[in-house]
Amino acid sequence: MIDRLKNFLLERAGSCRVLVVGDVMLDKYFFGEVTRISPEAPVPITHVLKTKDQLGGAANVAHNLALLGADTSIVGFIGDDHYGETLTEKLLSRGIDYFDLIRTAHPTTTKIRVIGGHQQMIRLDFEDASPVEPADYDQLVANVKDKLDEVNAVIISDYGKGVCTEDSCRKIIKMCRKRGVTVLVDPKCRDWSRYSGANFVTPNFKEYREMLDLPIKNVNADIENSARNVIEKFSLDGLLVTRSEHGLTLIADDRIDHVKAKAQEVFDVSGAGDTMIAVFALGLAGRLEPFDAAYLANIAAGIVVAKVGTYAVSREELLDRLEDLS
Repeated sequence: MIDRLKNFLLERAGSCRVLVVGDVMLDKYFFGEVTRISPEAPVPITHVLKTKDQLGGAANVAHNLALLGADTSIVGFIGDDHYGETLTEKLLSRGIDYFDLIRTAHPTTTKIRVIGGHQQMIRLDFEDASPVEPADYDQLVANVKDKLDEVNAVIISDYGKGVCTEDSCRKIIKMCRKRGVTVLVDPKCRDWSRYSGANFVTPNFKEYREMLDLPIKNVNADIENSARNVIEKFSLDGLLVTRSEHGLTLIADDRIDHVKAKAQEVFDVSGAGDTMIAVFALGLAGRLEPFDAAYLANIAAGIVVAKVGTYAVSREELLDRLEDLS
């Protein structure tokens, strides 16, 4: 299998074309050190040593795809503000087609994190998750429709920030199915009826349990016993459930596979789900078998959780990890 995955990354990943639709974000980091408490209030003073801007949310999904060599485009909403300009500049620097992003009256969703050493001190969120104008949603769906003849797969990255409404999801999934384009969803909404008809949904265990609204445990049997009903209920082709230290479970084509996680120190799970769905979708777009694509995605996510902050995996890093495993 390892040789198949290496050959895929070297020979086919670069010809895959993937569209990401969803909640685009900017992640800003202030890294520093804490040596004293403020005399003004009982809070630590962080002496900032460096700052970093990272693509977040759906933009981080696109970032992963671009670093893996895929022809990547993105559709979503941004604001007419400084954070929006920073975000589009970073997309441009990664070769991601961002020209179908729609500027709305809402601010660009931005998360600011202050890190003291390896400890996050505070997070500040700038966002407005209320609905945008109806014309903006119409334009979003139209932009996706215009891209479908150009892509092998579509990822709906739902962070609950206003892009992935029931109406927009249903329309996008219906268009993808009609055109024969693989569509995958990273869910945040507990009501999965809006994702009905997608090829794959890729929840983490917490999201999966909340959708079921049942006290299931993170064990193989509980996942297996519930998954078939979920697939049938929402007319899916399959499920990919990520399970933290328990790895992941893939249910597809009347087959259930449990992929174990590699034992390692976890620094930050931020963005691991973005990497998981990006690599899994890339594999399906490049005609990998679902299990092979899931195995590759699990390896990539393992690289991400060992990093601090939002992180995207490059093709070179993934090839190096595969080489270590061969």
